[in-house]
Amino acid sequence: MDLEAEVRGDLLVVRVQQERIDAAAAIEFKDRMRELVDTPAPRVLLDLSHVTFLDSSGLGAVVAVMKLLGPDRRLELAALGPVVRKVFRLTRMDRVFTIHERVSDAL
Repeated sequence: MDLEAEVRGDLLVVRVQQERIDAAAAIEFKDRMRELVDTPAPRVLLDLSHVTFLDSSGLGAVVAVMKLLGPDRRLELAALGPVVRKVFRLTRMDRVFTIHERVSDAL
């Protein structure tokens, strides 16, 4: 899974550089995120601007990362495309996550 991370103040920005987070990629996504969130930052922002498809396994992987962070760290999302946004809306997970239109809005 191709993920890039950078720290910006109190925010760890993780950019997903793949078009899909699906059943085939979900385990690798979780494993890679587990490595990246070792970086101490109270907020983690997942930039999904390159992701055009997210299935239930991908959604489950994102939720697993949120749980991995625990109650003291927040996982926020940014730059969801229409298909990905629809998945979050239909599952009502848009009420669980803070979702930003752009990465710059979270900074």
